[in-house]
Amino acid sequence: MELDMTQGSPAKLILRFTLPIIIGNVFQQLYNMVDAIIVGRFVGNQALAAVGATGTIMFLILGFMQGLTTGFTVLTSQRFGAGDEYGLKRSVANAALLSVIVTILATILSLVGMKGLLRLMQTPEDIFEMSYTYICIICFGMWANILYNLLASLLRAVGNSKVPLYFLMVSAVLNVILDLVLILIFQMEVAGAAYATVIAQGVSGILCLIYIAKRVPILHPGKTEWRLDGNDSKNQIRIGVPMALQFSITAVGTIIIQTALNLLGSTAVAAYTAAVKLEQLITQPFSSMGQTMATYCGQNMGKRDLGRMKKGVHTAELFTVVYAVAGALFIISAVPFGVRLFVQEDVELITSYVRIYMEICGSFFIPLGLIFVYRNAMQGAGFGFMPMMGGVVELAARAVAAWVAVQMGSFTGICFGNVAAWVAAAVFLALAYWGLLGRKSKL
Repeated sequence: MELDMTQGSPAKLILRFTLPIIIGNVFQQLYNMVDAIIVGRFVGNQALAAVGATGTIMFLILGFMQGLTTGFTVLTSQRFGAGDEYGLKRSVANAALLSVIVTILATILSLVGMKGLLRLMQTPEDIFEMSYTYICIICFGMWANILYNLLASLLRAVGNSKVPLYFLMVSAVLNVILDLVLILIFQMEVAGAAYATVIAQGVSGILCLIYIAKRVPILHPGKTEWRLDGNDSKNQIRIGVPMALQFSITAVGTIIIQTALNLLGSTAVAAYTAAVKLEQLITQPFSSMGQTMATYCGQNMGKRDLGRMKKGVHTAELFTVVYAVAGALFIISAVPFGVRLFVQEDVELITSYVRIYMEICGSFFIPLGLIFVYRNAMQGAGFGFMPMMGGVVELAARAVAAWVAVQMGSFTGICFGNVAAWVAAAVFLALAYWGLLGRKSKL
């Protein structure tokens, strides 16, 4: 089921590759939403706020790891495009070994520093213990998230975006069942939601591992390849670390916003949590297009076909703009229904907060979508520094907006923090992409 993206219609290939990723990402987001929905409706608004208060921390830690593992597999994608089977298998083994090392280190560091980070973020006292319980379980089980993301990225690197989708669908259904069982029957509250997420992610990762072992021989390193190779490690770290830092820098910006939000109290946090969950569901096609661009540009850069890479990025731009307009119109109109999925208390107040968020942020979905196109195109082509600097620009914009929001004590100001970050990063990354492409064309 491998897909060579170095030949054929770019538009058709991009759609063929992206649609399964969209469905998979939506399912992944749905089982994250299920945690929030079941917790909010059956445990209460404070529990919903507790889960939401840890979302930025999850993004910081798991996003860093996802950036690393995705970066590790860019080399695999490039070697697939170049037809280098031996080098491809060597890159797979190296990516796996590096991932094991960083998983162990990240798990230990995150658990040791978690309570201090929650205090630093001024997490409200009425939700502190629940937040700490939830995020510690997630961190202890981060191996499951990393296992799935690494193996799914390896499959996508060789053009297979369907199989990760199938296993993610199984995982999503399992997560719903476990949520209901652990929260409603065993009364485990936020801990039950966290355990359900870890178990479901672990199952999807193990299923990917079994599939690769049985069906994808091109991803089977031989005995001689199972060692850390100096050159491969250097290349994978060179791409992976900037990608990871880009995720982390973005996450630090969202933590700053979350800290400002926490000062407004647990009701505002619950409303923001519901709004972000709904937004993340509707914007999954953006990240899916980004994942497609990473593979598409990686394979075509491996073949040294810069013109074809440009054509694919332009196609992705058009798809993104059209969807951004449609997605914004839909999510703004769906606010009342969406809020009632999450809460049963203070519905009118929370709806008013969510409507403010959607009307402001939905109006700027176009720059948000283009961020993913340019960032992942550059990363797939092997450029890691400028996408990381895009994260720095995003962080700076969020920090300024958060400071203003704190001074004003304004939920609206917090919403504009996201908008400021999206616009600043989109402009920077667009200029960086065209600058790098122009320089590459002269080589």
